[in-house]
Amino acid sequence: MRTKVELGLEQARLMAKAAIERSEEIGVLESVCIVDSGGFPLVLERMDGARITGPQIAWNKAFTAAGHKRSTHLFTTAPDGPALPGNEAFGIQLSFEGKFAAFIGGFPIVVDGEVIGGIGLSGGNGEQDTQAGLAGLQALADHLKPKGMEVLVEANIKK
Repeated sequence: MRTKVELGLEQARLMAKAAIERSEEIGVLESVCIVDSGGFPLVLERMDGARITGPQIAWNKAFTAAGHKRSTHLFTTAPDGPALPGNEAFGIQLSFEGKFAAFIGGFPIVVDGEVIGGIGLSGGNGEQDTQAGLAGLQALADHLKPKGMEVLVEANIKK
């Protein structure tokens, strides 16, 4: 039998708050989605004035990162990105009724080596989405460190 760490609403809200604060600091209007290990939203927020398409895109990115256990941009990073033309997963972004996102802005949430969810951002350019996502992961890392738990805080995650 396995014991499993699960992402809770408190932690998801903490992550979203940190991602939005970072977005405000860098002057970008983001949508942020935090999903559980099944890809279902715990928190989905769109900053005032952010694009109306952002929430769905953020959810798609978080869903993909959690479900496939890798940062979404790694699917299309040359030369080995599996979703690039000629590679083994070319066309994967058409999976799940178009919900599979193969571009920058989605990161798995990895605690003590296990993927327990995902964070997705939409609204900025790739660098801005990454900054906001890493801020969310760092907030969770800071929250869980006193409990002896380790959160992976980096852009290129592949589990």
